[in-house]
Amino acid sequence: MGSVSYANTTDIAVIGAGAAGLMAAIFAARTNPGARVIAFDGARTLGAKILVAGGGRCNVTHHAVDESAYAGSSRNAIKKVLRRFDVEQTVAFFNDLGVELKREETGKLFPTTDKARTVLDALLNAARDAGAHIEHPWRVGSIEHRDGIFTVTRDRTWEADAHKHRAPEGGSDTIHARRVILATGGKALPKTGSDGAGYAFARTLGHTVSQRVFPALVPLVVDDAAAFLRDLSGIACDATLEARSSTNKRLASFTGSTLCTHFGLSGPAPLDISRYFRDAQHADPGSSLLVNWLPGETVESIDRALLDLRKRSPMRFLCERLPERLARTLCDLAHIDAPNVSVSKLTRQQRTALARACCEMVVPVRGDRGFAYAEVTAGGVPLSEINLKTMESRATPGLHLIGEICDVDGRIGGFNFQWAWASGYIAGINATTPSRATSSTP
Repeated sequence: MGSVSYANTTDIAVIGAGAAGLMAAIFAARTNPGARVIAFDGARTLGAKILVAGGGRCNVTHHAVDESAYAGSSRNAIKKVLRRFDVEQTVAFFNDLGVELKREETGKLFPTTDKARTVLDALLNAARDAGAHIEHPWRVGSIEHRDGIFTVTRDRTWEADAHKHRAPEGGSDTIHARRVILATGGKALPKTGSDGAGYAFARTLGHTVSQRVFPALVPLVVDDAAAFLRDLSGIACDATLEARSSTNKRLASFTGSTLCTHFGLSGPAPLDISRYFRDAQHADPGSSLLVNWLPGETVESIDRALLDLRKRSPMRFLCERLPERLARTLCDLAHIDAPNVSVSKLTRQQRTALARACCEMVVPVRGDRGFAYAEVTAGGVPLSEINLKTMESRATPGLHLIGEICDVDGRIGGFNFQWAWASGYIAGINATTPSRATSSTP
């Protein structure tokens, strides 16, 4: 290594300059004054996931974050990471960068500018001010570890294909680093650069990846048997979605805005339930998804309410709480041909069917819209293979793994960003290197 020029070496190489990677680069540079910190990113647009998050506003975090909002690795392990850099610290960190956050009714925290660009620019400026350098576009093709040194090799072939078949000019094809922070993300939204390449790097460096890696926070595609939902495209209302096993055991439940689309279901509640239901469906094909269009109500309570209506019609009752098109569809499903007649003229069977359509609608799900539409990835490197005090690999000294490459995925609402900030911070402050003045240059 002695023959390698300084230009081809770095103390800390951060692979991926997304939310977790930028956080790690900032704190690695702040913690190691004078050390060379370089973040490499091959995506067409730097920070693309940050820019598209929250509808272009970037949902930075949630006002109340704990391990119960996450799945994947054990919640106790997730808790150990989250408590090292909590919401209060996140708010203070961004405030110090000049990004003031506001809390909305949902508990989500957004920049007061309502612009994701505000968040990305603040992070890029903080990295620069700390002394970290960002190489972009610089796509990593391989990472090897030998004699305590990491060799990071550039993939110019991929870059040529990604950037209109012209290979980027200049720069080195090989970088040698004392430490590597792997922040490549998962497979969600591959157009932003997260295409799963990091899993191969992790395996090469001694790690395993969960048996299944699948889309989470992803819209659900319904079967033709639920074509009536597709016909309701554009209708949105609060609903409770529940995943149940083939033995009718309740597995997960989420209440929130639910949007009917031309393919099925989207919106906060369907996205939140998606990873739990799709995971259950894989293990137990008999699992089912139920929708309660009247959150808080039950089949029994609605049946009683209908009995109390007497001369009022079921349509009038439902339209007081639901969009008219949805109310009419529910009546159709209950085989109520004249929904404007008084409830007293309904048979007991029709009344019960209507109550079930409202509160326990079984929705046949054919699949999901895949990684191209998923907000996050379920699966990844198990936290059991990482020292959670430092986010350092238990298999390869000097390697840290953070962000979405880990087997951790959270609910919609800023939880995944909070995981990125926390894991990135921990890796950054612990990726310490000997000073260049007192150690031999590799």
